Amino acid sequence: MKIIKAGYEILTPITGDELKLIEIAGRTCYKSNDKITEESAKKFVAGLIKRGHEAMLEHSFLSVKFIVDRGVSHELVRHRLTSFAQESTRYCNYSKDKFGNEITFIEPYFFVDDLNKYGAWYGAMMKAEDAYLELIGNGATPQEARSVLPNSTKTEVVMSMNYRGWRHFFKLRAARETGPAHPQMEEVTRPLLEELKKLIPVVFDDIIIPNE
Repeated sequence: MKIIKAGYEILTPITGDELKLIEIAGRTCYKSNDKITEESAKKFVAGLIKRGHEAMLEHSFLSVKFIVDRGVSHELVRHRLTSFAQESTRYCNYSKDKFGNEITFIEPYFFVDDLNKYGAWYGAMMKAEDAYLELIGNGATPQEARSVLPNSTKTEVVMSMNYRGWRHFFKLRAARETGPAHPQMEEVTRPLLEELKKLIPVVFDDIIIPNE
């Protein structure tokens, strides 16, 4: 059995060209392409967001891979107008060498400081792994054996979404605009939002992560 922390990986290089593409699209509405300069994109995109003209942000995309448990993955895939690719427990046989002949679980960080709760969780994961491997050993297919895998089972989800969609995503899943998200969702969305604020601040700076 292997236990890892949740995480993410930004797959799309952020170079500044995404802002230029948004500017080109946006200036088409006003026929003001003659005002495009090397430095104009940041100011133009900031103005779009300030005026609420966020439809233009749909012309540029970002892909991120989340490494989370399957419970959190069910919440990720609820977001519309998003393209997804997810590790499949139907086809992945975790008894094979490529998976280390073991199940990988995402650590529930909220149990780490409570030995009783963590111990109960750890014991349940061991039983689930034992049952899975026993089923595979008895001839069950991966899609059959996965029926004993719990929500804590690690999965990888690639999400590709335009920047308007990402803004909506972070408002719900990191900034708590409709109430707290699941703690293991915030475990990955909050650091991702902070990193994106550094990489492309004009798009995300106005989305504030509240104090606990």
